[in-house]
Amino acid sequence: MCLGIPGKVTAMRDDNGVPMATVDFGGVTNDVCLVYVPEAAVGQYVIVHAGFAITVLDEQAALETLRLFDEMGGAP
Repeated sequence: MCLGIPGKVTAMRDDNGVPMATVDFGGVTNDVCLVYVPEAAVGQYVIVHAGFAITVLDEQAALETLRLFDEMGGAP
């Protein structure tokens, strides 16, 4: 089973024509490809799977998901 994890976009850039972002996952940041969600913006939450943002998520839903992960003993 694979999980998509919500993270907050903190910076965006163009990497040779590929939209990329720095995404914060509770203090851990990773580079994420935004090719599937070009509408994403700094400050928004995205669901990330295998290094790709696959959808933009509203902040309330993202925070609720993170709260539930925490209740289960921590993010996967």
